[in-house]
Amino acid sequence: MNGLPALPRDDASADTRLVPFLARVDDALHARWIDELRIAFADELARRARSATPSGTPIRIELVRFADLSDVERAGVRVAIVADADPAELAALPALEWVQSLWAGVETLVDAFRERDVGIARLVDPRLAEAMAEAVLAWTLYLHRDMPRYLAQQRAGIWADHELVPAGARRVGVLGLGALGERAARTLVGAGFDVAGWSRSAKSLDGVRTFHGDDGLAALLERSDVLVVVLPLTDATRGLVDADALARLPPDASLVNVARGPIVVETDLLAALDDGRLAHAVLDVFEVEPLPPAHPYWSHPGVTVMPHVAAPTDRPSASRVAARAIVTWAASGERPETVDPRRGY
Repeated sequence: MNGLPALPRDDASADTRLVPFLARVDDALHARWIDELRIAFADELARRARSATPSGTPIRIELVRFADLSDVERAGVRVAIVADADPAELAALPALEWVQSLWAGVETLVDAFRERDVGIARLVDPRLAEAMAEAVLAWTLYLHRDMPRYLAQQRAGIWADHELVPAGARRVGVLGLGALGERAARTLVGAGFDVAGWSRSAKSLDGVRTFHGDDGLAALLERSDVLVVVLPLTDATRGLVDADALARLPPDASLVNVARGPIVVETDLLAALDDGRLAHAVLDVFEVEPLPPAHPYWSHPGVTVMPHVAAPTDRPSASRVAARAIVTWAASGERPETVDPRRGY
């Protein structure tokens, strides 16, 4: 962020918590994040001051850029807000106790802290879940209503209709029933689809047939006309959707991946599309992003490419989530739920 002037700093005191914002984004976006976060912290501190019994020292939090911290200040930082943070900057904060992510995916942070006991609070934001559910519904409807086939017919100048399958007869499988997957599954149920979901451990969800474990994964795949991937990327999920998994899907099934690219094995997916076992794939995430210009996905007739836009972080909402979590911690020592480093989520 060398193009930005130093932020004005308040007179720090022993009761001031310095909270750096670490992100590998351009200067303009960095500045917008700082503005949103400062507004959110001011609002949260004011809300807490109105509702609390006046006593003790008021909470003071100063949001700063990492680059503006002195070496002494870096040594004392206990909490940080991060969005695709540089591992070298994280390593320069030796007293760090926990970080609040502004992203739902935290696999890079898990890797960065494998040798350190630092808590990772992933972003749990209703706005993010709403956006993800909307995207999952949109792409499921796109596949359900045969849009790829009709688009191909348009390009070929073909006027032909095809039998419509009722939504209740279309079986949708959701891989991953965390906060995002659960909201997506409920939204699909509301649209009338026959929905099932899979998770590592047993879960119960009204209106959704649920599966878990290895046996449950096989059962889910075998009844998924549309398979939606909403899993975190972990050591256990990397490459989970491979040739064997794709072969278990019903004939002419389709795939939607709005999670992380490495969960789906690219070569296996292309092979399944090329030999006709899979009808279509909607991909919003990839092994390498941006997707390289020469990648076969760009021109493959069985692939719809989206530039990782299924659930963009809403800055005002995410800033409020971060501010509330950090102000609560500063007041009471209570941290939000953090990622289990063994599972990666």
